[in-house]
Amino acid sequence: MAERGVLIVVSGFSGAGKGTIVKKIIEENDNYALSISMTTREPREGEKEGVSYFFVSKERFEDAISNGELVEYANYVGNYYGTPKKYVEDMIESGKDVILEIEMQGAMQVKTRFPDAVLVFVTPPNADELKRRLMSRGTESEEVVNKRMKRAYEESAFVDRYDYLLVNDDLDKCVKELHMLIEASHHAPNCSAGLLKSINEQLKIYA
Repeated sequence: MAERGVLIVVSGFSGAGKGTIVKKIIEENDNYALSISMTTREPREGEKEGVSYFFVSKERFEDAISNGELVEYANYVGNYYGTPKKYVEDMIESGKDVILEIEMQGAMQVKTRFPDAVLVFVTPPNADELKRRLMSRGTESEEVVNKRMKRAYEESAFVDRYDYLLVNDDLDKCVKELHMLIEASHHAPNCSAGLLKSINEQLKIYA
């Protein structure tokens, strides 16, 4: 029987680089699976069904909520986004480490439903660098950037709910550190329940 995988939640301020980190660690490691979200928004150019997202109707999404099919979900700008539970559970049972790249609201929902999940928050080294990265995208107005900075300030009050804080100052270093955190989490007692049970049974003769 394969060792159970670990569920890792990666969140971070908008512009912190969490998407780049997750993409790189998935590319470099065969045992990681990136969870695919379900959404009610329309596909964008280049996005593929079952690869980028599972694109569904609002009615289908609300059925999924009612039936308890989602690990977490949220509504952003009129569209639902959520993580299908079955995909996550199947991957973990097969021994894959599943990475969810989601917002703070969703991360707290995951921790409630999966207490053993490892929560990692990504941040740049300082606020000035965060604003610089947001501005360098060149896709948003200064007004939107300032709104994102305000939201980052609000989010910063809740970062201590995460298990680990990852400073994205050097991409390659950050990816290695995330990999090390995931590897270390495999040694938590809850990940070795079968081994602990076996040792407990063996020790009974000495009790």
